[in-house]
Amino acid sequence: MAEVSRETSGNDEHFETATEVLNRIFGNSSSGVGGELAQSHLAQDKLDKTDFPKPARTRLIAVANQKGGVGKTTTAVNLAAAWAEAGMSVLFIDMDPQGNASSAFGIQHAVGTPSVYDAIEKRIALQDAVQKCADFDDLDVVPSTLALSGTELEIADLDDRWFLLRDALNAYLEASPKHYDYVVIDCPPSIGLLVLNALTAVHEVLIPVQTQYYAIEGLSQLLDSIQKVQDSMNPHLIISAMLATMYDRRTILSKEVYDQVAQHYPEVVLQTVIPSAVKLAEAPSHGETVITYDPKGIGAVSYREAALEIAKRSDKVLKMLEN
Repeated sequence: MAEVSRETSGNDEHFETATEVLNRIFGNSSSGVGGELAQSHLAQDKLDKTDFPKPARTRLIAVANQKGGVGKTTTAVNLAAAWAEAGMSVLFIDMDPQGNASSAFGIQHAVGTPSVYDAIEKRIALQDAVQKCADFDDLDVVPSTLALSGTELEIADLDDRWFLLRDALNAYLEASPKHYDYVVIDCPPSIGLLVLNALTAVHEVLIPVQTQYYAIEGLSQLLDSIQKVQDSMNPHLIISAMLATMYDRRTILSKEVYDQVAQHYPEVVLQTVIPSAVKLAEAPSHGETVITYDPKGIGAVSYREAALEIAKRSDKVLKMLEN
């Protein structure tokens, strides 16, 4: 880390790091920009010294919330990027016709590009749509295209319409010589056939929860939908994590919403929260995740902390899935 200041004691010279300077100025303060910045640097220093544990077997996770604007895609791409950065092998599947996740990874996703749409429609095998992410050596991406928006109508009459992604993904994972630690699927903000395909293809759901009042109302609807999938299509599906997003430490509302969700779902709510941060919104427009766009910023550090917390829960989650 860069040396930014100098203190002298006798004949000894000590160059302070940025973290030391911030901590000296702001101390243990958690309020204000300076306090958050100091905490962010301390957290990053700790992360730099921490090894991410690899799961004993592949974890398949859908990031879902039928409410838009809750940080769903931001969460999906940055968790995947954080795991890849930490040395995990990650397969990312973009199931949102908007293709925002594909854009964040700098992946080609113009109409006509081999994509998850073609795999679901059984025109190609899933492996034929896989692209390498240039920013991370071990992150593979299956892009979405706008053509995916018509899929629900096109597959509505098929007998296996709920399981098209599951079958394509299982065939790929069984045939691939590459072992993936994580498979992450970004879902569109709805509860339609695309989301149901994602929920039948995975073992876990991660739910981003915006720390605002209306997010709690939408959460109950999502949980009802997940319950129906568990009952009729995927009995092995569990909700493994809820992640508070757009958290504003300056407001009482954010804390109240987080506390309410944590009170009702204490086993799955992550301790890590994702703050509101301008860089999180800027990064996709540059074809990057915040992990590469602003690696020392509070958004990147928070997603790394969330990724580590999820990784540390792997043994517990995989044991639950065995029951």
